[in-house]
Formats: sequence, C-alpha cells, structure tokens
Amino acid sequence: MTSSTGRATRIAVVDDDETVRDTVCDLVASEGFEAVACRDAAALFAALVGGRIDLVVLDLRLPDRDGFSVAATIRATSDVPIIMATGRGGDLDRIMGLEIGADDYVVKPFNGRELLARIKAVLRRSGRDTPPAAPSPVRRGWRFEGHEIDLDRRRLTAPDGRPVSLTVGEFDLLAALVGAAGRVLSRDHLLDLTHRAGGEVYDRTVDVLILRLRRKIEADATNPRLIRTERGHGYVFDAVVEAIEVGERAGG
Repeated sequence: MTSSTGRATRIAVVDDDETVRDTVCDLVASEGFEAVACRDAAALFAALVGGRIDLVVLDLRLPDRDGFSVAATIRATSDVPIIMATGRGGDLDRIMGLEIGADDYVVKPFNGRELLARIKAVLRRSGRDTPPAAPSPVRRGWRFEGHEIDLDRRRLTAPDGRPVSLTVGEFDLLAALVGAAGRVLSRDHLLDLTHRAGGEVYDRTVDVLILRLRRKIEADATNPRLIRTERGHGYVFDAVVEAIEVGERAGG
C-alpha cells in the first residue's frame, strides 16, 4: 500500500521478541506495507530520524526503555500514529496509553487479522493511506478563537500560526465537537465518532481525549472555556465557529 506521498507505507514494528517481531513484519509486508523491524527503542528512534515512518506498532516491554516513555517521546515531536501492543490487558494501561497519545491498543496474544484491521483503520483515519489529491487552492475548514482547522489535511493551526500536533483520535474528537458547536454531544456519541473505524471502546476514552485536547487549545486547561462539561449529559463546544476556505484565498 502507498501513503499520501505515493510511496510504500512504512510501519515500524518494535518488539524485542524476535519471533513476534518477524511475525508482525511478515504480516504487514503481506499486505503491501514496508516493514521496519526494531528490536528496541534505540532502533526505533534511529528509524524515525533516518526516514519517514507512517505508523508505529510499539511493544510496551522493551529492553532499553519503557514503552510508555518511548510513546511520550515520540508524541512530543511527532503526530505519527502509535498502536501499543502489550501482554498487560488492564484498563489502567489502556488509559495511560491514551493519555500519552497512543491511537490504539492491542493485547497479546493478538489475532493477526485484527492487528491488520487496526493498522488499516488508524492509517485511514490519519489520512496516511490515501493517494495524493489533486492540488486545490481551496480546502474546507473552520475557525474558532483564532484557531483554524483544515478538514481536508487534518491539521490544526494555533492563533499564532504554529501547527498544533493532534493524534488521530484527538482530531476526530475536535472535529466532531466543533462541527456541532453549541450542541451537547453525549459520551456515547463521541465514542462512536472517535472509534468509528473499529478501535476498542471502553469507559473514559472520551474523557482522556478531552483532557488532552484542553491542554492543547484552552488558555487554562484547568478552567476550560471552549470544551465545557455538561454533567450527566456530555460535552459541548462553546465558541463561535466560522466555516472558512483554507488555502490560497485564506492565506495559504
């Protein structure tokens, strides 16, 4: 399969277990992806520096660093999708993964077809599996409080012009909230939107994503003004939202 740049989609498979690593690499290669095998965190970071990686399948138990720490380091500088893989299946690990910025989570031993389905779903939602679109001077978007959302390129720009890095789930949730500005959306409805491609749904998913979004767009995340909680009902985006054209006519 090809990424949005027209080249083979590159998936880093990070696991110190050679058998697991080779199995997953063979699995993704059989679907046309380019597998990049990494036995530890050092190898992964070398791969990230050495060339573009479109998705990371990350084991939490690595010989040189904890997987949560690795994910946090990646997320601090990149929006590359992350699927965490671990033998630990507790809700706490899932919630920690989401808080750090993982896009999905699988528990070992996992079914190979399920892992492939999750990989394809995350790539699809991140826009990394689609062929390049024909150049267009105008794209769809929204503006609120100086922020601009480019819906076609799935990008958020802060009022000062800097890009705001969002995970797949964060962007989907923000787009849903902004698109329904002024209307209360229930947690169940938001769960459906953020996991529409088949990811695992569990309690607190939306709450964790909301917390992460508030840290990125609110002036004071502890006293949120844009994303308000309606107790017992859900969340509402409380700001004036303007539909805009993003591109040459909107300043690029």
